[in-house]
Amino acid sequence: MRILIKYAVTSALIVAISEAAKRSSWLAAILASLPLTSILALCWLYWDTGSTEKVAELSTGILWAVFPSLLFFVALPFLLKSGMHFGWAMLLACATMSGAYGVFTWVTR
Repeated sequence: MRILIKYAVTSALIVAISEAAKRSSWLAAILASLPLTSILALCWLYWDTGSTEKVAELSTGILWAVFPSLLFFVALPFLLKSGMHFGWAMLLACATMSGAYGVFTWVTR
């Protein structure tokens, strides 16, 4: 039953953000910029384990992992505004972010 609740709440938030984007990109951007996924993951982890230590460890990991992900949000609008097709821009922005995660992982070892 817990897994169904997790799926329902998580997917409802994603759908709500995508629907909000149809009406107001600014509102959707604010909602999407909230660390909803992280908050949910932290809540679900605590709910499943009851361990504040695991929650603190995951929270610290998320903090450091945010930095490489920011490159996606720099690269995507730049590529789109330069005239690149959406699919290619998304692919290249994801590749840029993946490369940054690779460097991040290498540096943090």
